[in-house]
Amino acid sequence: MSADIGGLKRLEELTLMDLQSVRLLLRGDSVVDWHRLHVRSHEEAQKILESHEFRPAEPADRARLEAIKNEAIAYLRRQFDFPIPGPVARSSVEEILLLASTKGHRQLCACTILKAMHIIHHLDGRELLFCIPMSDQEVFHLVEEKVYRVIGGMLAAGFPITEFVGGRKNRDSLYTKLLSKADTTAAQIYDKLRFRIVTRTTDDILPVVLYLTERLFPFSFVVPRQSTNTIFHFRAYCDQHPHLRGLLRGVQDSPEGDDYVPSDNKFSDQNYRVIHFVAEIPVRLPAETMEMSPPAAWALGHIIFVLCEFQIVDRETEAANELGSASHARYKERQRQAVMRRLKLGVRGGTDDGKKRSRTS
Repeated sequence: MSADIGGLKRLEELTLMDLQSVRLLLRGDSVVDWHRLHVRSHEEAQKILESHEFRPAEPADRARLEAIKNEAIAYLRRQFDFPIPGPVARSSVEEILLLASTKGHRQLCACTILKAMHIIHHLDGRELLFCIPMSDQEVFHLVEEKVYRVIGGMLAAGFPITEFVGGRKNRDSLYTKLLSKADTTAAQIYDKLRFRIVTRTTDDILPVVLYLTERLFPFSFVVPRQSTNTIFHFRAYCDQHPHLRGLLRGVQDSPEGDDYVPSDNKFSDQNYRVIHFVAEIPVRLPAETMEMSPPAAWALGHIIFVLCEFQIVDRETEAANELGSASHARYKERQRQAVMRRLKLGVRGGTDDGKKRSRTS
């Protein structure tokens, strides 16, 4: 891979925290199951907050962070009589992120607080989404602006991306997707907004994914159990790179498991290779939107979350995917035929259980 360009790390520059974050995304794990962070400095802690769209230097955002932290502590004490030392409770969120990267009782307390904060912040953001006077299309526009700003900047800086495609699923595609699923509910459609990135080489994938978690969405808001990784086995890949192999010893939840996560989408060909995941993208609402929102919305902050689907693949794999039965056209035809059978014959005609998605349409 080429030298570091405008913030894109080389593989040999990845930290243990970087590797943990990327592995969570590839596996579709939940950050709630983590037992330690690996934040090394106050600056790194602030970057994590900024990836959530917080601006720690602004008084309103600082107050919001404190409110989420205090609610998390109150919940833990109220429901579990959880013993949280005063110095931990009085710490800033950045200090809690650093404490969660140490050892001992205070580290356990800090991790527990952060997990509760994660849930509270997410619930408030989702509730706020239903309070604001904006249509889905207006919300999607805000998300697209953010995505195109970040990835457009990557392209302008010469990052190793050969193709980027984004868009909204059209109505006919939504109809077909729902009819192809056993659960015909719109709530299970994750790819109303979908984006595909093609990198130059396989070695460019991890740095690009990491950059996205730092600038576009926090690694902690990757939707659990919605990831597919059929490009490489994580441990075997890391073993090929001395620096990454050395970091593997510190990866929590032993890296011995299966890190090659297949798709369970019945319409995908067995030869199709992709990294696919769903993320909740945090979007900071414009001031004018908050001014038009009901009073109840103000207590929820000004950050909403919007589900988006991502696919990442390298150029060589992308070319192979378009050959034979793995091609997008063949995939769509298999899906279309299954929907037609179902419409004629019922569920025995064949459906997709919809748990994971291996390509957009």
